[in-house]
Amino acid sequence: MRQSILLTAVLSALSFAQASYAAEEEAKSAWAATANVGVVSDYYARGISQNWHKPAVQGGIDITHDSGFYVGTWGSNVTPNTFPDATGEIDVYGGYNGTISAVDGLGWTAGLISYLYPGGSWKKYNAYGDPAGLRQTPKGGKWNTTEANIGISYSYFSAKLSYTLTDWFGAEKDTGWDGGTKGTTYVELNMAYPLPWWELMLVGHVGHLNVNGKLDPAADFSAIGGGAAPSSSISGATNPDYTDYKIGLSKAFKIGSAEGWTAGLYWVGANNSRYWGDKGYGGTSFNGSPETKNLNDGRAVFTLTRTF
Repeated sequence: MRQSILLTAVLSALSFAQASYAAEEEAKSAWAATANVGVVSDYYARGISQNWHKPAVQGGIDITHDSGFYVGTWGSNVTPNTFPDATGEIDVYGGYNGTISAVDGLGWTAGLISYLYPGGSWKKYNAYGDPAGLRQTPKGGKWNTTEANIGISYSYFSAKLSYTLTDWFGAEKDTGWDGGTKGTTYVELNMAYPLPWWELMLVGHVGHLNVNGKLDPAADFSAIGGGAAPSSSISGATNPDYTDYKIGLSKAFKIGSAEGWTAGLYWVGANNSRYWGDKGYGGTSFNGSPETKNLNDGRAVFTLTRTF
């Protein structure tokens, strides 16, 4: 009798402990955290090279909840030729992902993202390689930009609209534009289609940037210690809008017992070389160098990432 009572008590205690542990594990499993690190042969973002056609090291952390809530941060090195006095980009983002039960496989997403460039500012913009270090736009603000986005996905395809809540990378009257650029939009269509060979993924993307403003070639900041016509270029192009593209293959694999590796090879670029090319405003150095680059030309980009 005593043994039966003792055995019952022990089993009850073990069952309670197991139930508590299972409940604790279930509570913990609602949240998930992942990290990623990688290298790219050229950091292209929306069809434009952000690192002067040089390699970049990148990485980030993401936290997700079963409800669909997510937050994260991601960073990469960038060129100070485009972002004077900034050598890094830090993205901070959050939002929700969800599904629409009426249609199997249909999903949605909505969120916010801020692109931050520590130390970078339009105040430090020095065009034309001016030997005296003349700052072309001394009243300019920072490059930092915040966007809201909303998107849908179905099967292998997704679409997203991004809308700037701030000026587009600091573009406004004090930096040589015809006005503020809040309300700039970027629309994109994406595809990730698994191929029947070697577990390859076919990746496709097309996007269109519509900046809510244009350069003002008559802008003159000489009266406040800046430069006359700081937004001029050899091509004379004043409209930065473009359509960009990306097509290529990716493959997930493991090295030994280490999983989470992905390699990709893509062809990327955009179609506005008059503005983003080596004779356009977007392709000139803003950091006191006479060097120019075609930042939207089509070229092959290799990526290698590891997710933990």
